[in-house]
Amino acid sequence: MSDVPRPVNSDSGNPHPVNSGSVRPRAANPRPSRVRDWIPDQPGAWVMALAPALAGFVAGGPTPYSVWLVVLWALCYCVQFAAARWLKSRFARRYRMPVADYGAALAVLGVPFVVVNPGILRWAPVYVVLAALSFLAAWLRKERSLWGNAVAVIASSLMATVVAPYGAHNPLHVMMPSTAVMISAVFAVTQFGSVLFVKTMIRERGSRAYLVASIAWHAALFAGVTWRIGSFLPAVGMDDGSWIPSPLMWGELVSAWLLARAIALPWIGSRRRVRPVVVGMVEMVSSLLVFVAVPAMTAA
Repeated sequence: MSDVPRPVNSDSGNPHPVNSGSVRPRAANPRPSRVRDWIPDQPGAWVMALAPALAGFVAGGPTPYSVWLVVLWALCYCVQFAAARWLKSRFARRYRMPVADYGAALAVLGVPFVVVNPGILRWAPVYVVLAALSFLAAWLRKERSLWGNAVAVIASSLMATVVAPYGAHNPLHVMMPSTAVMISAVFAVTQFGSVLFVKTMIRERGSRAYLVASIAWHAALFAGVTWRIGSFLPAVGMDDGSWIPSPLMWGELVSAWLLARAIALPWIGSRRRVRPVVVGMVEMVSSLLVFVAVPAMTAA
């Protein structure tokens, strides 16, 4: 009796009988939300997002309104974080509750602030555009792109100018006090420099173009701070060779640190692996140093 070859399952290549009535495997249930879906998991991003708002809070002087506004901005960051993940995942179920709950909390706390301070709506067109671009970057999965990072930097840096008018030093809520504008400018420049530096260490590691751009950006920042100090000292009668005041010196040292790490860490990374967590910690420290140095950089 001759052997009759059994049908072969074309999907697996195994000589097992094909079950024409086989049932398709049941789709896995969507994973429910977990705690980590609610909490932004990048400490460096937290610092970069909140530092300008806190600097504006300090520069303007604490008031209940400025505290309220900083809390609202923290909620905005949480909404953006959750919504970006939801969009990037194409509306995965696990991100629905974080988006809904953060959005509800923002509405509950934000609407009364707008009712009491309708002048805040002057910023609405700017932040509507920035939010739309941020969500577009998430949908396209380009939130790590240079333009996606630039949108985040602009949004966070502007918060110094948004928060400061609601401080004790500005009872008339002037829209753009000069000190707050300078603080926003300093954060925008330093944070975009941080974006370039981090790319040289992770996503664009080994890219000569990004390395040159990062070093050039930080060199220009250092030169700008040095020029600022040089132009400030004669104006206050300190061009006789006397010691530079410590606040200004602090700004100079921080800009020198930013330039040094933009040169040194990529050089180290070209010879040995530098873990992303190390890069993140370095940038968190750098952001805190900038936060402390902002008064010095904006004093002149």
